[in-house]
Amino acid sequence: MSTGLSIGQVAERTGLSVHALRFYEREGLLADPVRREPNGRRVYTEDDVDWLAMCIRFRSSGMPLDTIRKYTDLVRQGPGNEQDRLALLRSHQDRVTAQIQELNECLNVITHKVDLYQQRLAEGTADCLWAAPSTPTDTSAAF
Repeated sequence: MSTGLSIGQVAERTGLSVHALRFYEREGLLADPVRREPNGRRVYTEDDVDWLAMCIRFRSSGMPLDTIRKYTDLVRQGPGNEQDRLALLRSHQDRVTAQIQELNECLNVITHKVDLYQQRLAEGTADCLWAAPSTPTDTSAAF
């Protein structure tokens, strides 16, 4: 009996499907090769689960698979390329920061519209919100 985790257990713990786990392995996105039992079944370690959790966060943040693969390759190479790893992570951090700023701007617009609708509903003047213009040139509608 193995002391590791089965692919089903890892799928349950990570939220990835068995198919996705096989895909991650096939694409070279795991830091270490997955061990196999004599019957060919995959045996994962806690380190594999931790690595997958990080990869899931990378993907959720929009990191392309190629970038995750590059990072994984750098980690596999061992010490000596920390500056390259840092540059890769900083580049992605900059992209995520820009996305967050853009989303905050979107949220500000939505919050303004929610406040406007709440105010107009409370005042009983919401019937003119998003009203179709009376003429094609009428742009006074408060949508």
